[in-house]
Amino acid sequence: MKLIKLCLLLAVALTFTNCFEDNDDNAVAASEINDFIWKALNATYLYKADVPDLANNRFSSDGDYGFYLNQFSTPESIFESLLFDRDNVDRFSFLIPNYIDFLENQQGNSLSTGLEFDFYFKPGSDTEVFGIIRLVLPNSVGDNQGLLRGQIFDAVNDVPLSNTNLSDLLNQNSYTLNFANYNDNGTPDDVEDDIIESTANSTSLTKQAYTENPVFQTDVIDVDGENIGYLVYNGFNNNFENELNAAFGQLQASNVQHLVLDLRYNPGGSVGTAAILGSMITGQFNGEVYSKLIYNEDLQQNNSNYKFVNSFDGNQINSLNLSKVYVLTTDASASASELVINSLSQYIDVVQIGDNTVGKTQASITLFDSPGFGPNDINPTHTYALQPLVANSINVNDEAVPSTGLIPDIDINETPRNYGILGDTNEPLLAAALLDIQGLGRYGQFNNEVKSIKKDMNLKPFEDRMYIDIEDVFIDRIQFE
Repeated sequence: MKLIKLCLLLAVALTFTNCFEDNDDNAVAASEINDFIWKALNATYLYKADVPDLANNRFSSDGDYGFYLNQFSTPESIFESLLFDRDNVDRFSFLIPNYIDFLENQQGNSLSTGLEFDFYFKPGSDTEVFGIIRLVLPNSVGDNQGLLRGQIFDAVNDVPLSNTNLSDLLNQNSYTLNFANYNDNGTPDDVEDDIIESTANSTSLTKQAYTENPVFQTDVIDVDGENIGYLVYNGFNNNFENELNAAFGQLQASNVQHLVLDLRYNPGGSVGTAAILGSMITGQFNGEVYSKLIYNEDLQQNNSNYKFVNSFDGNQINSLNLSKVYVLTTDASASASELVINSLSQYIDVVQIGDNTVGKTQASITLFDSPGFGPNDINPTHTYALQPLVANSINVNDEAVPSTGLIPDIDINETPRNYGILGDTNEPLLAAALLDIQGLGRYGQFNNEVKSIKKDMNLKPFEDRMYIDIEDVFIDRIQFE
């Protein structure tokens, strides 16, 4: 029996009768928001040419357009109807019911216990589930309760976990984790003999306001007299670029000869920050093209290049001038994380260790119901916004990240048996990098045919995103006919 991993972002005046309740409990005409959704996607959507209902000549009159909008009783229904090949091509555009909460989350602010989880089916079951704490954010509720990476639980509030109740149980503001033990019954090569044993231990947690610094951990490891930098980076948040630069300053001051960049839990973020990170790893390519963004046929004037830089916001970048970097990934590594690998690999040797990445090469932007869809003068009658795909990210040689993800050079999956301590030289993914650096061969792991499946449990909202910063010039350059 295989363990299945469940891993967990120009108004026309119309008067109609359809209404719905928005997040502020105010009745708003559905057509008002439907109008915003259609026009925003018509103006920006990457796959506009593949969606007949988004064609510029789709409607013969205002009345025809109004009739079309009134067919959809909710914003969700019209939004989904206008996406191209949802299952295969556009897996990532999403509607934002409350942009206030979304922007807070995008800046790293949220109500949180500070815990991130992975989930697996119990051996021998395709419905019963257990979870593993994969990450404990510093100074968070979970951290203050003394919880640790690798701890296992099989129930929440004494309710056994299943593949149907995970989201409801863990999205509560307060809950209790009921812990368990993983017992391999002395047969480490046979998953079918493994058992999840419930215990009487538990911890109660209540979410609190928390701001996450994505620069999670910075270490310098001495191996055979060489300094190896190790950086755990969990999100491309442009509010923390100074903290990222400070981490590289620490590595630079330690004269590291090698870098292990841990992106295993990094779902992506700002394209601009991804370019800055690439410049910190290198430094010898200042001014050269790092990556490109290519828009739809109507917005080719917005195509742009992101270049290697030696400064940002007046700050000198702390660069390592490396010609090789090790990048750790899992099936939670997405978007801007993939951009870094895809872009850097055209200039230096990138050794990817871990699991296949998500496979997201497209960038998105937040669009508001406002003139020009920017963040000013937003329609106050509702809180909907959009995060549609608007551009393809490609490297200097015009290569995109494949939709199947980036395949690691050294394949190692995290499994319930091998969650080590991040930064410990025996942790499997880091150990594999250190062995390769030392030229001692490959890290040996029997992976028990663990199969990883990405499944949206709504446990960390707005994952798998690569976005263009609002302050970038894209919005101002949209041309409306």
